[in-house]
Amino acid sequence: MTVSARSARSHAGSANLGAADSGTVARNLASLGEPGPFGLSVIHPVDLSGTDIGPVDLRRGGPALGGGHLYVGERLVTGWHSHDLHQIEYAVSGIVEVETAAGHYLLPPHQAAWLPAGLRHQATLGTAVRTVAVLFDPALVSNAGDRARILAVSPLIREMMIYALRWPIARRQTDEVADGFFRTLAHLVAEALDHEAPLSLPTCADPLVNAAAAYTREHLATATAADVAQAVGLSERTLRRRFAAQLGLSWRAYLLRARLLRAMALLVEPGPSVLDVAVTVGFDNASAFARAFTQHAGETPSAYRRRVTATD
Repeated sequence: MTVSARSARSHAGSANLGAADSGTVARNLASLGEPGPFGLSVIHPVDLSGTDIGPVDLRRGGPALGGGHLYVGERLVTGWHSHDLHQIEYAVSGIVEVETAAGHYLLPPHQAAWLPAGLRHQATLGTAVRTVAVLFDPALVSNAGDRARILAVSPLIREMMIYALRWPIARRQTDEVADGFFRTLAHLVAEALDHEAPLSLPTCADPLVNAAAAYTREHLATATAADVAQAVGLSERTLRRRFAAQLGLSWRAYLLRARLLRAMALLVEPGPSVLDVAVTVGFDNASAFARAFTQHAGETPSAYRRRVTATD
């Protein structure tokens, strides 16, 4: 998820990245921009959606056991990639969406995404996103698992992640102080992996179910089971049966979760009111939206908005 975009931006101006050699794109992404001591800024939007970038060497051959990375910029879609490091990414502001073969994940402000080494993923970083990432050598976290997770991290982990920015992941030398720091942080992160937040939508190997899920997400305000079934060429009964069998939840439950996750993303934006958000994602009124949102998130939409948009 921590791929930078200045080089990709210059390539986008002169070539079709989707058709570019994937090895070339990977090298560009691994050596993007001029990171300086803390990270990078992206001045213009970059969209590499669907591009198969492959492995990205964020250490650039360096010896670091761990390192920090700051992302600040415009909208960025990273393309599908992986790296040989474990990654935890904390959203300071804005919304990040992560897609893997197993699901779609929403990373709102003040939560963190866990991406184990080798996991192929694509990330969409919205406008004005600011994230802090820490990357670990796989040896530092033994219980990393093989899937993405959204975590509720403690203030201690958050502050240590920010402190970690003084040690860029691509630095050419390391020292005992840095190594000790990242070993300690890795231990805390390993404990946090048990505190997963329900901010994901499942996927499966059934292409028709995935197509139905995609249609549902694209038509949150108006989707009905009948419409979705017709769009993918199934009967409504078959759609409901295959949804439950493949995803472990009903189509109606999937729709509700997708609406609430999209609402969480929209509530971070400064423009729309709570009622605007409710209508946009398919609720008839603010009261019904508030009840469903509170049951899912444990707080009202207004309280959630205040919390995630508060300035630290």
